[in-house]
Amino acid sequence: SNNKLSKLNVVFSTLFGRSILGYFDSAISRIPFAGNVYKAIKQIIETFSSSDSAYQKVVLIEYPRKGIYAIGFMTGETKGELKDRKGEMVNVFVPTTPNPTSGFLLFFEKEDIIELDMSVEDAIKLVVSAGMVVPPKK
Repeated sequence: SNNKLSKLNVVFSTLFGRSILGYFDSAISRIPFAGNVYKAIKQIIETFSSSDSAYQKVVLIEYPRKGIYAIGFMTGETKGELKDRKGEMVNVFVPTTPNPTSGFLLFFEKEDIIELDMSVEDAIKLVVSAGMVVPPKK
């Protein structure tokens, strides 16, 4: 009896939780500017969260030139012809402000990137807010 009750509890909490999230999603999506920002953040977080955990690193790179820095996401090690011609490199996706779903795919030598302890979510907030939302130091 207690086992049936706990299974029932899981089913109800899951359904109830999903309906609340679904309602929240649709409510936010209807707000003109906030809806687009929310959808963009959700899309990029889902993209980077579903990747192999080794490729979820937030990095600091010198871009577009030496002395100017940008936040990027390391998405993997360079493979194929790029690796054959240039050697060991990493792929870095550099999102644009305020829409982090667009950006640049750049290739860096490992020694030219600085890995940060910042979470992907915090980095996206920083980018989307144009630097106004600064994540707390870990």
